[in-house]
Amino acid sequence: MRIALFQSNSASRVVELGRGKRQQPLRQVAKVSKISKIQKDPVAQRPNISGQGMDRPVVKKATPMKYVVRTLAAAGLAVLAYLLVQALSQGRSLTVDSGRVVVSTVTEGTFEDFIPLRGRLEPRSTVYLDAIEGGRVEEIIVEDGAIVQQGDLIVRLSNTNMQLEVLSREAAVTEQLNNMRTIELQLEQNRLAHKRNLVEIDYQIVRLSRNLQRQKDLGTRNLISKADLDATQDELTYYQKRKEVTLESQATDARMQEQQLAQLRQANDQLEGSLAFARKNLDGLNVRAPLDGKLSGFNVEIGQSIEPGGRLGQVDDPDGYKLKVKIDEYYLGRVDLGQFAVLNSGRLSNELRISKIYPQVINGQFEVDMLFGDMPTDLRRGQTMQIKLTLGDPAPAKMIPNGAYYQETGGNWIFVVSPDDSEALRRTVVLGRRNTDFIEVLDGLDVGEKVITSPYTSYVGMERLSLSAD
Repeated sequence: MRIALFQSNSASRVVELGRGKRQQPLRQVAKVSKISKIQKDPVAQRPNISGQGMDRPVVKKATPMKYVVRTLAAAGLAVLAYLLVQALSQGRSLTVDSGRVVVSTVTEGTFEDFIPLRGRLEPRSTVYLDAIEGGRVEEIIVEDGAIVQQGDLIVRLSNTNMQLEVLSREAAVTEQLNNMRTIELQLEQNRLAHKRNLVEIDYQIVRLSRNLQRQKDLGTRNLISKADLDATQDELTYYQKRKEVTLESQATDARMQEQQLAQLRQANDQLEGSLAFARKNLDGLNVRAPLDGKLSGFNVEIGQSIEPGGRLGQVDDPDGYKLKVKIDEYYLGRVDLGQFAVLNSGRLSNELRISKIYPQVINGQFEVDMLFGDMPTDLRRGQTMQIKLTLGDPAPAKMIPNGAYYQETGGNWIFVVSPDDSEALRRTVVLGRRNTDFIEVLDGLDVGEKVITSPYTSYVGMERLSLSAD
C-alpha cells in the first residue's frame, strides 16, 4: 500500500490511500504522520529517559470546506441583495445616446388655444332627384352641370304599369260617382213619395173632418144613420194615425239616407284623393328641378331602366357653400355651436362659425358644419381648405414643445434632464391645453428646466435614462 503525505498552509494533512479511495479523517491523518516520523527519526526510537516522551504535539484542526462555502454564499447573497435594493430605488434604467434624443427647455409665453383643421367644401343646400316609381328613360332634356330653374323639366320617364293603374283608378272613381248619383236620385224620389203621401193624407183628413161635422148635424135631427156616422169617424181616425206613421217614416228615412250619402261622399273623396296621388306619381315620371341651382351627379342614358327610388342626380345651391370638418373626439367637449374659425388659404382669408355638430363619433372623429361670414368667390364643390379653430383666448402660461411623446405618456409624465445633462429622470407632471406647437404646463415643471420631447417608444417602461456622449 502506497502512502502519500500532503501538507497545506493551514497545517492540515490529507492521506490518500490507493487510487480511487475516499479521504481519511484528519485525526487518522495526524496519527499516521506521527508514526511515520517516529520510524524515520532514530532519536525518536530511543527510550524516553528524561520524561520528554510524555509531551504530545498539539495539531491545529483544519476548517471544514462546507463552512467556507457557506460563508462565501452568504457574502454573495448580501451583495446581490444590496444591488437589488439599489436597482429598485433607482428604477429601471437605460443608456441612450444623447445625440438621438431631442431636449427642449420649459419656457413661459402666450399660449394660443387653437387646433388646425382641414375641411371639405360642400353646397349649403342640396336636393336629391330620385325616381319615385321608376321607369324607362325616354328623353333627356338637360345635361349634367347645367344651371336649372325651379320647375324645369330634366328627364322624362315612362312606366306602363303606372299608366294602367291610373286608368284603373279613374274607372273606379267614375263607377263610384255613378253609384253615388243613383243613390242620391233614389233618396230624392223617396223624399218626394213621402211628401206626396202626406199631401194625400192631409186632403183625406180635411175631407173626412168636414163630412163628419155635417153628419153630426144631420144626426141630431135623425136624418142619418148611426152606422154612417161611425164609418166616417173611423176613416178619419185611420188617416190621422197614418199621417203620424208617415211622418215618423219620413224622418227615419231622411236620417238614414243622409248618413248613407255622407259615407258615399267620403268614399268618393278617398277615391279621388287616390286618383290624384296616382296622377301625381304619373306626372313624377317627368322629373323637374325642385329649386334653382346647379345639376350635378346626373348620369343617365336613353333607354336606361331606373328602379323605384333610384338616384338620378342632385341640384346644388350654386350661391351657398359650407365646410364639412372632421375633429378629433378629444375636443368634443370644447366645441360648441357658434364657435369661430379662421380660413387662411392662399389669397383667401375669411371667418367661419360652427352651424351644426353631428353627434356620431366615427373612427375617433366627429363632424361639424361651418358657414362663411362673407362667401368667397371661385369656390368649387369638393375643394379642401385649411382652417384654424379657436378654442379659447390667448393667455400667459408655461409651455413645452408638442410632440409624439404626448400620445405615449398621455400627458401624465415626462423625462426631465439633470442640470449636468448626464441623465434624465421620469417625473409626474400635469399638462393642460395643447396646439400644434406647444403644450401648456400646469404643474410639475419649472421654467428653464430641460425635458426630452422626442418619441418615447423605447423608453415607456424606464425610470431613468443615462445620456451618453457616444
